[in-house]
Amino acid sequence: MSGFTCPLPLRDYPHVVMGHGGGGSLSRDLIDHVFLPAFSNPLLDRLGDSTVVDIAADLAEGGRLALSTDSYVVRPLFFPGGSIGDLAVNGTVNDLAMSGARPLYLTAGFVIEEGLAIGDLAEVARRMGAAASRAGVRIVTGDTKVVERGHGDGVYINTAGVGAVPAGIGVNSVPIQPGDIVLASGTLGDHGMAIMSVREGLEFEAEIESDTAPLHGIVAAMLAACPEIRVLRDPTRGGVATSLNEIASAASLGIEIDERAIPVRPVVAAACEILGLDPLQVANEGKLLAIVPADAADRVLAAMRAHEHGRDAVAIGRVVDGHPRMVVMRTAIGGNRVIPMPLGEQLPRIC
Repeated sequence: MSGFTCPLPLRDYPHVVMGHGGGGSLSRDLIDHVFLPAFSNPLLDRLGDSTVVDIAADLAEGGRLALSTDSYVVRPLFFPGGSIGDLAVNGTVNDLAMSGARPLYLTAGFVIEEGLAIGDLAEVARRMGAAASRAGVRIVTGDTKVVERGHGDGVYINTAGVGAVPAGIGVNSVPIQPGDIVLASGTLGDHGMAIMSVREGLEFEAEIESDTAPLHGIVAAMLAACPEIRVLRDPTRGGVATSLNEIASAASLGIEIDERAIPVRPVVAAACEILGLDPLQVANEGKLLAIVPADAADRVLAAMRAHEHGRDAVAIGRVVDGHPRMVVMRTAIGGNRVIPMPLGEQLPRIC
């Protein structure tokens, strides 16, 4: 409760109780003293059963609507470089960005476990509101539910996002072609290993921090450099291995990547080695993959490197005719290794 003050009756309840989900005065106090201070904006402050937004201008002249939803169940709730609140905003913003959309509005649903400290919930909401402000989006409607102690894990968050795709942008609409180049916006595996290092009590000379960040700004810069970008993906659960396998399978083409080009921070590589994990299968929350025409790769890379979230961008591979529906890595010693789709969840509860 340090640093957290509010009028009664929340002061009488330092932890969430079942009554906070009952729809009465305790529920209203939770909204008034936890969520509204964190998320307040003219649309949300009306507190209606729904929110009406005007997006006509965003869809004028051929713009299209983009929708996304995701749920977040990370444990621990706070970790180096972020929190479940940051993930809930950035994850949905990034899902919209991967279609070329400019994110506009978010909804937020909270499933809260009885017994969660009110101070922790307030901090999650504060960080979520700060992340929304940084991303330039508004949280315009939401909901809360409380479940019995032992039936949750602190708090789960569901967010839905609304965005607008500008006219002339057709990400994911043009099939990839042999010769296309695969780009990565930066170092891989940071988020998953930040969570795992905390969970396993690992300590290194340099701290591993989550890379959680909103990516619509770098996407806009990339599309300005090349509106013909074939594919955009944020390699979250299952990491780069899952994303590239899905792309190769959908196109019935092969993808080849170069192990020497894969950007992995030494401390992340060390943590993966200790835990027996493959950095290519570890989740990222602030990185993207792009497949672009070969003749546009240099200018897209230049645009990425000029953005704060793409300074370490690099080309890691290409699309090929051979070995259709497979991802193959050229190893540092000159051999080839198939990169399979992960069979299961390597790192539970990381996003």
